[in-house]
Amino acid sequence: MRETIQDGKFVELTYKVSDRKTGHVLTQVEFPLGYVHGHNEILSPAVHQQLEGRSVGEVIDVPIDGNQIFGPRDESLVFTDHIDNVPQEYRQVGCSILMENDKGQTRSFIVTWLDDEKLTVDGNNPLSGREVVFSLQILTVRDATEEETRVGEAPAANVDLDPALMRPI
Repeated sequence: MRETIQDGKFVELTYKVSDRKTGHVLTQVEFPLGYVHGHNEILSPAVHQQLEGRSVGEVIDVPIDGNQIFGPRDESLVFTDHIDNVPQEYRQVGCSILMENDKGQTRSFIVTWLDDEKLTVDGNNPLSGREVVFSLQILTVRDATEEETRVGEAPAANVDLDPALMRPI
């Protein structure tokens, strides 16, 4: 009998996220991402719900409305400034910049555009306002060890997740 994903099972998978309208791949995780189902919700709850009851070898597509998870785009979080006002280390598209407002709250902004004169940063989550499809391939389903259950993942795991895909706090 094949093991199925349920609470307490260790799961490894790979996934990609595509824009539903264009089919363009926004991000892709090719190395196995491991977690303990029901103990470490590393992706959106809608994705975890669709994984429930699935087994090794299955590939599933889960449509997600970015507005429901991250809210609609807020154009007031998009800023353009003269390039001379931006430190050299931030002058690269895709660079993440942590900024603080006058109330001490921090937000991550991503450099989305630059030329010889101007640079634009965007504080919206890259999935805000988008309809996307998570395509997940299930690689491993087994009972989690005591250690994995305690930490929520494989003890040796050292995975850098794309912050755009992480579940909001």
